[in-house]
Amino acid sequence: MKRIFSKTVEPFLYAIGFTVLLLFRSIGQSHHLYFKRKEILEQMFIAGVGSLFVVSIVSIFTGMILGLNTGLGLRDFGAEGQIGLLLTITLTREMSPFMTSLILAASVGSAMAAEIGTMKVSEEIDALEVMSINPIRYLVMPRIVGFSLMVPVLCIYSAALGILGGAIVGHFQLGIDMISYFQDVYFRISSVPGLKDLYVGLLKGYVFGITISTISCSQGLRTEGGAIGVGQTTRQAVVTSFLMVIFSGYVLTALFYK
Repeated sequence: MKRIFSKTVEPFLYAIGFTVLLLFRSIGQSHHLYFKRKEILEQMFIAGVGSLFVVSIVSIFTGMILGLNTGLGLRDFGAEGQIGLLLTITLTREMSPFMTSLILAASVGSAMAAEIGTMKVSEEIDALEVMSINPIRYLVMPRIVGFSLMVPVLCIYSAALGILGGAIVGHFQLGIDMISYFQDVYFRISSVPGLKDLYVGLLKGYVFGITISTISCSQGLRTEGGAIGVGQTTRQAVVTSFLMVIFSGYVLTALFYK
């Protein structure tokens, strides 16, 4: 039992403690935000513009798939005209934050973990410490800030494209009037429940962004074992990010929609 604990539970607890401490240490470096603005903007560009194409394709086809399936289901009750309302709720509240975060975790988060992991095994991070350069301030903080700021922006973009995809399917395959569709969308977004859905979706995106970037940096800083270790770090960063996004998404939904 002791051997199992030392091989499984101890590394797990150490990883949690290291990651949480890394986040707080990064927050402690927030007074350097102005001086690291160039690096933060660079990370925002990588996370935002670099992922724009993939997010666009996935979002519009997700909206089309949801719109088609929802419309076909509602057609049996003569209520297929309500897909605009349902898609707006689904995309702003749940689907867009999840889709965007999972895409970014698989693309940007994995690259972040691999980059820092490569620096770790090649002793570049040790060299930074020898030169009295704080790796948290130099590497981690700009990535967490830049990444977490871009995820909510991409969530709005993803939701808009998903709604557009649903409108295309609704008009050409279900015969729904576009004007009525977008009137339903506007009515939902401008209402109090719709604004709550939007704010909760943005909050989820921000929390997911902090979670993914912190986990990716943490995995990179704990990389060992050369090239093989970098590969294992990248895979573990993506898997852990996926699990934490799903878990934290459920917790936030349970808190705001009891």
